[in-house]
Amino acid sequence: MKQRMITALIIAPLAIAGIFLLPLKFFMLFSTVIYLLASKEWVNFVTEKSHWVLYCLALILGISLVFIPAQSLWIKGAVNPILLNTIIVGCVWWVISLLQVLTYPRSATFWANSKILKVLFGACTLLPFFWSMVILRSVNMYHDFYYGAQLLMFVFLLVWAADTGAYFSGKRFGKHKLAVKVSPGKTVEGFIGGIVCSMLVTFLASLYFNVSVDKMPFFFIAAFVTSLVSTLGDLSESVFKREAGLKDSGSLLPGHGGILDRIDSLTAAVPVFTLMYIIWIM
Repeated sequence: MKQRMITALIIAPLAIAGIFLLPLKFFMLFSTVIYLLASKEWVNFVTEKSHWVLYCLALILGISLVFIPAQSLWIKGAVNPILLNTIIVGCVWWVISLLQVLTYPRSATFWANSKILKVLFGACTLLPFFWSMVILRSVNMYHDFYYGAQLLMFVFLLVWAADTGAYFSGKRFGKHKLAVKVSPGKTVEGFIGGIVCSMLVTFLASLYFNVSVDKMPFFFIAAFVTSLVSTLGDLSESVFKREAGLKDSGSLLPGHGGILDRIDSLTAAVPVFTLMYIIWIM
């Protein structure tokens, strides 16, 4: 626990500084590093014999960056259609992932022996996450440099509140397993506690952002769905780790495991919130 806390105290300020202080192009570079580190760990879900998986995932991001430079994220006040479709694909993937988690381990028989499918799952997980981070950070950036950073930070806080609430509620009240075949430690009571905590964060955020009355229901619905999906991101990664026979995705962060172990919930939460924000709230 001590090592875990020390790592968190180092990583959290760096992440927050990156979100709030970096100009957009440098934030994209910062996000690229996270994407590549996560891709390197995704290799462990696919194969131990080759790094071609990393090269494929890096190439996918590289091609998208060539065609969508920083100045092309928004076109006439709307998200670039290519990026919007990328985010939609990411959200569709999380619907598929939900079915996969609910029917595990039976669902694994369709993809467990296919390296191509596992690479595709990695791309559908990481690429929409990358572009959603960038899009959300860039919202209204040239009128208010910190507005998009505050939105992104809100999603982070939602996920952290859900994780923290789930941990303490599960430890205190947990009796009924949530997904015993995927992640035996998670409980229904913990899940509910996480949602309650995230809704408290949402209420405070609605006051901070001064959300208008007509958009308030959409804001709470978006936050609620995002909190639900964040749990799915965690469970989905657990499925891949279980199939690969891994406890952690990596060992980069002492006490925490790998990068994927820290961002698994965010890979689902950020694209889903970004899409709902673009459609309902912006």
